[in-house]
Amino acid sequence: MAPKRHATMAKKVGPKEFSQLAELHVAGLFAEAGWRVYFPHRDDGFDFIAAKRVDDAMVIRPVQVKGKYPEESTFDRPTYGFAGNLTQTHPEMVLAIPYFEVGAVPKIRHVAFMPLCMVKGHSRGSRCWPAKFVGGIPKPRGAHSKYFDHEGLKRLGSADWRNDALTDAVEDLDEQ
Repeated sequence: MAPKRHATMAKKVGPKEFSQLAELHVAGLFAEAGWRVYFPHRDDGFDFIAAKRVDDAMVIRPVQVKGKYPEESTFDRPTYGFAGNLTQTHPEMVLAIPYFEVGAVPKIRHVAFMPLCMVKGHSRGSRCWPAKFVGGIPKPRGAHSKYFDHEGLKRLGSADWRNDALTDAVEDLDEQ
């Protein structure tokens, strides 16, 4: 049986049109959660740096935002997320993936806040697929839900953030 396509999706609009919207939305979520947000004068990789005092320590997270914009041809799939080049990496970085639901007005459905340890190698450079795409809507995938939205943002304050990975066995189960 052929994968179900979602013809109700709007014409593709993507990174050029919504890149700044995605970055500013994610930065706003950080600010709302008490983080200080610093934007670089030049966008050479990290879209912004977030800093927050947690207990007696200053936590600093470089953030790279990579939005996902469904197209008319996007079909149901068990894994959905970012595949491409990360222009810069850092052990404490956050790969923020805002998942758009495209319609007459662009709407961000979810945001995944992923540690670098959850980014894997891929033929296009790197990949991180914490979501699935079902019925025309991106959704958190199984155990990956801990990285999404307010729960995922809250995890960034942990001193052990850089090691907050799922085991390979859990990831394999999520892909079934």
